[in-house]
Amino acid sequence: MNSRTTRAGGCFLMICILAGFPLGLAIGNPMKGILIGTGAGIAIAVLTWLVDRRR
Repeated sequence: MNSRTTRAGGCFLMICILAGFPLGLAIGNPMKGILIGTGAGIAIAVLTWLVDRRR
């Protein structure tokens, strides 16, 4: 069997959510920052998955 290592994209999701909270506090709406961070994290995780799938 051909075993290969895969890349993890979940770390980007966590980092973006945690970074979104202070960003949301800075604009006065923490929930909005968390939602923006979640969206950005999902986009980066999916992009990582797509790139890894092509390898």
